[in-house]
Amino acid sequence: MLAARNGHCDIVKMFLERWDVTPNTRDEGGRTPLSWAAGAGHRDIVKMLLERGDITPNTADKYSQTPLLLAVRNGHCDIVKMFLERWDVTPNTRDEDGRTPLLWAAGIGHRDIVKMLLERGDITPNTADKDGRTPLPWAIVKGSEDVAKMLLVREDVTPDIADIDGRTPLMWAAVNGRKGIVKILLERSDIVPSTADKYGRTPLLWAAGSGHEGIVKMLLERKGVTPDRADNDGRTPFWWAVRKGHEGVVKMLLRLKDVSPDTADKDGRTPLSWAAGSGYEGIVNSLLERGDVTPGTADKGGRTPLSWAAERGHMRVVKILQRRRKVRQDVVMTDPIGQAPLGLTSEKQHGRAPERQLGNQDLAPPLAGSRSSIGCSAAVPSNSSQRSSKKAQKF
Repeated sequence: MLAARNGHCDIVKMFLERWDVTPNTRDEGGRTPLSWAAGAGHRDIVKMLLERGDITPNTADKYSQTPLLLAVRNGHCDIVKMFLERWDVTPNTRDEDGRTPLLWAAGIGHRDIVKMLLERGDITPNTADKDGRTPLPWAIVKGSEDVAKMLLVREDVTPDIADIDGRTPLMWAAVNGRKGIVKILLERSDIVPSTADKYGRTPLLWAAGSGHEGIVKMLLERKGVTPDRADNDGRTPFWWAVRKGHEGVVKMLLRLKDVSPDTADKDGRTPLSWAAGSGYEGIVNSLLERGDVTPGTADKGGRTPLSWAAERGHMRVVKILQRRRKVRQDVVMTDPIGQAPLGLTSEKQHGRAPERQLGNQDLAPPLAGSRSSIGCSAAVPSNSSQRSSKKAQKF
């Protein structure tokens, strides 16, 4: 076991020449000498072990990882080739997270290994992990356009399959800024670009909230895409673009007649409210230039855009809002905690923390961590599973 793990080829050969040595012995983690050699990339040792007639190449460890899967995870292309040339090696085995060798290869971006696996007649490229994600979305998250193309040309790959959160490959491409892959997907007739996930978020919303202007433009050009469709919290693509401060996307959406720039979310927060509270002067000016934005609208907590800007100490935004006639009356009003907007500004300037802070909802975009936050990218498989990374033994 130790000789195979550490690459001592001569010692392994000496052991294998003995009749009383069992090559399939498993350690406390369930790994065999073949598992260790394959994972560590010891090609000659793997070759010797596979030449034994009594070897069992599909033996999995306690985390359901076979020697083939370990070789794939670590990118040992020549060892993967040796395994795949054997009829008794199963290429579709799944680890404890439901991930196959193909999913690992796609998620890490091993193009040559993906190619070899796809050449096996018994491969099942649509097999999903425990989160319902197939190799295709993992390749997209990694940004492996070549791997995504290899998968998409196959008839047995479903390009619009959703995971357990309702997210499709197009959504993953949109949120991660994979413009080339978005283009490929949108050229297909079996893609529905308006599909929403379980939180009501569409590919357009993900792209807008992540600031990917080129992808927003491509999606808006597709028929059936509703630019003002809100998620389950009442937040539209425009609302998210404002919330995240993506001024280019904001300007793009403001040019559309069917985008309402004053739509409030379930908490009564309008895009102007978020822009003012975040200090986005350019977006505040763009919104105030329109005739269909009401600058004095209060949210469900009774807070106006001026109140949020004052509390956060955004003096330039406060001055911009004060110049608006409809907002001047707000200066003498108090919010539900009994403070006028200018009082909040004064406290901020004198270094005292205001009694009420801007709602710190975590709206940063990670798809891997929080399933409900607007977001950016997921980690590749090797980093996405805390169970695997903490429990599995490392090479």
